Amino acid sequence: MADISGVPHLFGGEADLRDDLQARLDRAGLASVSAIAGTRGAAHALARHGGGIVPDGRLVDGIGHLPVTALRVDHDTAEGLSRMGLMRIADLIPLPRAPLVRRFGSGLMLRLDQALGAQSEPVGGEPDAPHFGVRMTLPEPIGKQDDVMAGLARLLDRLCAKLAATHMGARRVRLELRRVDRGTVTVEIGLARPMRDPLRIAALFAKGVDEVDSGYGIDALRLSAPLTEAMAPEQIGGQHGGGATIRHEDALADLLSSLGNRIGFDRVQRLLPADSLIPERSFVLAPAAYAPPETAPSHAGPSRPITLFPPEPVTAATGTPPASFLWRRMRFTTLRATGPERITPEWWFDDPAWRSGLRDYWRIETQQGPRLWLFTTPQTRDWYMQGEFA
Repeated sequence: MADISGVPHLFGGEADLRDDLQARLDRAGLASVSAIAGTRGAAHALARHGGGIVPDGRLVDGIGHLPVTALRVDHDTAEGLSRMGLMRIADLIPLPRAPLVRRFGSGLMLRLDQALGAQSEPVGGEPDAPHFGVRMTLPEPIGKQDDVMAGLARLLDRLCAKLAATHMGARRVRLELRRVDRGTVTVEIGLARPMRDPLRIAALFAKGVDEVDSGYGIDALRLSAPLTEAMAPEQIGGQHGGGATIRHEDALADLLSSLGNRIGFDRVQRLLPADSLIPERSFVLAPAAYAPPETAPSHAGPSRPITLFPPEPVTAATGTPPASFLWRRMRFTTLRATGPERITPEWWFDDPAWRSGLRDYWRIETQQGPRLWLFTTPQTRDWYMQGEFA
């Protein structure tokens, strides 16, 4: 979409301008349809229904034959108009507006007025995305970690102020250090959640800055946030009893950020609940930095063990539930047993571990102390260990 006011005469007229545009697009291998009209809405409508040129003062004649969908209305509005027999744009023009507004809302009349020029709709480019970057040039080269961190602190104050002004938070922050020999050293950190707290971000840079080879000195610093996310205004710090306070979720985010920058954010994972009665499928693993925590759904049935592992064979089991059994070369004696809890395989998944059929789970409290989760398969009468309670 372009505003060509005052331009067509340079090409010999609107028709020649459009022909030149089409020829250039054809040579580039792009299939296209173009239109020229006095309003943005009319040009948009005509370009999607064959293209062409609407002369000045002929908007009604130029687009009146087009379907109402050309007005950029939603599907429900277009379908409602068609049920009333209003198929073309020209069908809407002579009708009273009040009944149409009551039935379809003011958006329909707005689009019609924009297409016919009664409501202005300027053509303008999208505003440039804000640039989150600050820099500092030093009068004398520096090389000590403390000096670099001091410069970083000043840059962070300015960068976080820019982020706060647009309600954004950084997810990655990049520090570029220019050396006297024109070499550049880059230190980049990731953040587990959007952040614009200078003190907490600076702490994550300490290890990387300590490993920087400053050479003959550093004479310029540049700090940028290449990856940002929306972040609502919030309290990011304060003083209480003479010391700084930090919220629990902020402390967890700092821990995830620290671990993620050392071993990779994809390797720091958290458990999320899954909709399944099968123990192995009742949770999923997700990167903690990219998956918000979820509250576990309410569970009205028997409790689940805190430690879950693949089924391990239990031998020398006597009775149901077993009065004694051998597991991991250790002999256990049952003190109290709760169960059974029968779990049926999910037939829509072909899981080799569950091909043996349904299972009966028992919660066993042993005289030796451990509280264990055993199950038996009624089809084979074999016993297996799959978990341990706290």
